[in-house]
Amino acid sequence: MASPGELANALRAGFPAGRVEVTGPKGRGFLDALTDSGVTVNADNLWELSEIVGLARARGARVPVLVRVYGFGSGAPRPGRVSRFGVPLARYDSATGLLRAAPDAVDFLGLSFHLDSSEARDKVQAVDDCLHLFERSWAAGLAPRVLNIGGGFRQAFAGDADAYEEYVQALKRGLTGQGDPLTWDGNMLGYRYEDGAIRGIPVFHKYAGTVIGSEYLRELLDSPLPGHGGRPAGRVLRENMIETWVEPGKALVDHAGLTLASVEFVKEASDGSVLVNLDISRDKICPADQEVMLDPILIYRSADGQPAGSHDRHQAGVFFAGNLCLERDMIFNHLTFVDRLPEPGDIVAFVNTAGYQMDLSASGALMQRQPGKAVVLSEGGGFAARADSGDHREEAP
Repeated sequence: MASPGELANALRAGFPAGRVEVTGPKGRGFLDALTDSGVTVNADNLWELSEIVGLARARGARVPVLVRVYGFGSGAPRPGRVSRFGVPLARYDSATGLLRAAPDAVDFLGLSFHLDSSEARDKVQAVDDCLHLFERSWAAGLAPRVLNIGGGFRQAFAGDADAYEEYVQALKRGLTGQGDPLTWDGNMLGYRYEDGAIRGIPVFHKYAGTVIGSEYLRELLDSPLPGHGGRPAGRVLRENMIETWVEPGKALVDHAGLTLASVEFVKEASDGSVLVNLDISRDKICPADQEVMLDPILIYRSADGQPAGSHDRHQAGVFFAGNLCLERDMIFNHLTFVDRLPEPGDIVAFVNTAGYQMDLSASGALMQRQPGKAVVLSEGGGFAARADSGDHREEAP
């Protein structure tokens, strides 16, 4: 859970407090509500940990706590991989000091991490480093017994991994000028071209993966730990009686969910690109600023249609555009190849959208409180503020 709304929803659904963990950044108001709730608080930073101690003592409570850490490997994140979450490994002794001084207020369950990576080697390094922190904690008289290894569990997106990789390579050639451009208006999708090579990190996942979340977890637990004689991670955790928690997230709904949109019109841009405008915006399809690289399924209402590429080469591929009057509202910034050009009223089905597709941008999935709106009116020589619901739609006849 990452918000008061999510927590309330989980408890209403019947989950016992002892089986609920609250993650993410938390302000004092949320921490105050959590203090005697019985849920596990995943402390993101030293301030949160200190606030938990003070609030718990004021209430006469004892809060179950995990401490989130980051900066694995050399003790600092790799260039370009700094995180806004967690206690840096270099500051872990400060966390230990707070925990040692507050056994009355905090039940220190253990450690957690959540990497912005699905690479097994990154998680293996994190597990290895966390086990060393466990040893330091035990030596300091603490008794951690849980390691939360976070999420990042893979989904098998692409039906043909080789075809997907061929597309990505063709996309890169287009960015270098060695092939036809496959992106809208020179969008580099996170890459950059310098010194004759493509560099940078793409703003899309590795959709060609074929390893599902459960197999990935098995791979991780079977991986040798460099700092523990090469023994498998799972064996070391088990031998030390450390309970392993996971956050599978979207992997729980792999291959589930459809988002449907209708074609409004098809037009040609000034550079000859073909735009297919839909009655939906980008933030209903794409999570945050990421690019979704899954081809949608086109459902043609008519058997009669214009084959793709029948008039010129640009019509072999199309760009899907959104319904907002903003230049940036492109559903996809990469070219999608279709069997034949769609027509107004045809349906575009975006697949595998149950996990995080729109939830991190367009919807209230995280159940965070929405900011209120007010209108300020000039009345009688002064001003009056009135709540504005924001809903000014006319009722349907």
